[in-house]
Amino acid sequence: MKITASLAIATALACATASAQTYPDKPIKIVVPFAAGGGVDNLTRLIAKPLSERLKQPVIVDNRPGGNANIGADIAAKSPPDGYTLLMTSSVSTVNRALFKNLPYDALADFVQIARIAEAPSILVVAPSIPAKSVTELVAYSKANAGNISFASTGVGSGQHLNGEIFSKYAGVPAVHVPYKGGPPALTDVMTGRVTYMITNPSEVLPQIEGGKLRPLAVTGRSRMKALPNIPTLTEAGVKNPGTTGWWGLVAPAKTPQAIVDRLAREVLEILKDPEVKANMQRMGLEEAPMPPPEFTAFYRSEVKRYGDIIREFKIETE
Repeated sequence: MKITASLAIATALACATASAQTYPDKPIKIVVPFAAGGGVDNLTRLIAKPLSERLKQPVIVDNRPGGNANIGADIAAKSPPDGYTLLMTSSVSTVNRALFKNLPYDALADFVQIARIAEAPSILVVAPSIPAKSVTELVAYSKANAGNISFASTGVGSGQHLNGEIFSKYAGVPAVHVPYKGGPPALTDVMTGRVTYMITNPSEVLPQIEGGKLRPLAVTGRSRMKALPNIPTLTEAGVKNPGTTGWWGLVAPAKTPQAIVDRLAREVLEILKDPEVKANMQRMGLEEAPMPPPEFTAFYRSEVKRYGDIIREFKIETE
C-alpha cells in the first residue's frame, strides 16, 4: 500500500512538472466577478492583452457578475488548478469572507495568490451645494444639521459602506447609511445634495469632480492621490482612521503548480513596468501596486483579518 501511494504521489508530481514545463499550450481565462464595462473589467482587459502577447496564447476575460462578486469567485475556486482559469480578485473578496456566513468557497483556502496589480484610495465627495470645502467644515456642518446627515453606498458591506462608517465614527459625523443598488443612483443623490456625502472609487467620481458636479474633501489611505495632489488624506485632515483603500490582483485555484504561479507572476509584474500601462491605470484613477506571490499572500491574509475586524467593529450584517 505504501509503495502504491508513493507511486501515485510521484506520478502526480511528474504530471504537474510536465504541465508546468509546457504551460501554456491553450487559451487562459480570467474570471471577472463584475459586469463588463466596469472598472475591474477595464483593468483586467488592460492586463490581459499584453499578458496574451507575452504568453503567446489568447487570454480571455470571462465576466461572471452577481452575488457581490461571490458568483465569479466560486466559479474560479472550483476550476481545475492548472493555470488556465484565473480570478481577478479584489478587496471585496476579503470583505465577503467576514460578511457572508455561508459562502460556497473559502477566500483563504481555495486560492493561491499570483500578483497584486493595482490599488486606489477612495475619495470623500460632497455636492457643491453642501457648504463644506474641507473635512473640518463638513464636521461643523454636520453638527449644525444634526439628524439630517447621511452617506451613500452601493450596498451593505461595500467599500463605500465601510468607509462611510469609519468616517462617521472617527471624524465625529453622526450619519445615516443609505444603501443603493449601484453607483449611478447613489451618485445622483449625492450630486443633488439629497445625500450628504459618499466615499467611493476614483473611477466613479473623477469625471464629476473634473466637471464641477462634486467637490472632493479628502482621500483614504496613507498617501495623497496622484490625480488629486492638492486633496489631503483623511489623516492629514485630522481623522484618526485612514479608511480603506481598494486593491486588485490575480489569484488561481489552490494547488495550482508553483512553477505556473511563478511564471504568471513574472509576466504580470513585467507588464506593470510598462509606462503606457501605468498611464492607462492612472487615467482610471488607479496606481500600479505590484506584489509577487509571497508578499501578496501575506498582504491578502492581513486584509482578511483587517476587514473582519471592521465588519465586527461596526456590526455589519447582510440581510
